[in-house]
Amino acid sequence: MIGARLKVARAASGLSLRQLADRIGGLVTAQAIGKYERNEDMPSSRVLIALSAALNVSEEYLLSDDDLVLESVEFRKKAHSSREEATIEARTIQLLERYLAVEDLLKMRSVDWEKPRSAPYPVADMRDAEDAARSVREDWGLGNDPIPKLAELLEERGIKILSLNLDDIDGLAAKVRRKDRPAARVIVIKKDTYSERKRFNLAHELGHMVMAPGEDVDAEKAAHRFASAFLMPADAIRAEVGVNRSSISIAELAALKARFGASIQAIAYRCKDLGIISQPAFSQLYKIFTSRGWRSPPYQEPDAIPAAYEEPKRFERLCYRALAENVIGEARAAELLGISVRDLDARLDQGAA
Repeated sequence: MIGARLKVARAASGLSLRQLADRIGGLVTAQAIGKYERNEDMPSSRVLIALSAALNVSEEYLLSDDDLVLESVEFRKKAHSSREEATIEARTIQLLERYLAVEDLLKMRSVDWEKPRSAPYPVADMRDAEDAARSVREDWGLGNDPIPKLAELLEERGIKILSLNLDDIDGLAAKVRRKDRPAARVIVIKKDTYSERKRFNLAHELGHMVMAPGEDVDAEKAAHRFASAFLMPADAIRAEVGVNRSSISIAELAALKARFGASIQAIAYRCKDLGIISQPAFSQLYKIFTSRGWRSPPYQEPDAIPAAYEEPKRFERLCYRALAENVIGEARAAELLGISVRDLDARLDQGAA
């Protein structure tokens, strides 16, 4: 049945029923499209071709019955409207369908994520969130070293990382249910933002995945503490900064930013949480951050880590692999990547140069 796929494709395009009807030149009415989405009617082949062209998806996509459903969706920031949230969720489903499709084509089994052995970790206070981060690092054999590419690490552990152009949210995390398959895990990050922000958001969402906060625990604060501890282990920070400081300079925080891939503000907060600096010293730093505009959009600190640094690349690599192994042709590879065949050829030529 076409209903679920059509509704997802329309939502991903941000179109209302009436707008989609207009886009196909009034070939059918908005009411007719609504009936297609409710599976009360089926479009003719002519209308199906028009709908697929208007929504920039294939006819095969609209007719497929392998539907994905997002569950336990958590937005990193609340979107302004339910329609905006629906659009983001639909775009996530479309991208994830392509991702899982190319894995299937390559006969890869990576839907199950490598959950740490003791997860979910019960969290009664912030110290438990700290311990949870330490346990995940131990289970995954990470030690106390800084993590150079967090998106790559999480994808190696079976979590699908997607990057989208987003406006008012930093991303989302969700379980993804697929027919006759185990649930997948997905994290969506904001494409056009600094990588130190992406890294914190990725670690934050990982915290939500592995912790089970008690009723009296603020889940967001616990995930923040987890993210800080995961990116900046206590022993590593103390080795760099010391156990107790009366103050810390912006220049030193900037140097630590280069080492840990976290924002200057996050590092200052971490030093306060660990008792390395006092609350008054921390407050003084935040006055400086505010005066320099670092706490307001676009949140640009000095030495910002480029957005491309934490861009997930595994899906793109899998598409190139499937093409190289003749599992798919150029047209299918371009469709999966959401680009034209001409753009694909340009990428392939650039890689061969």
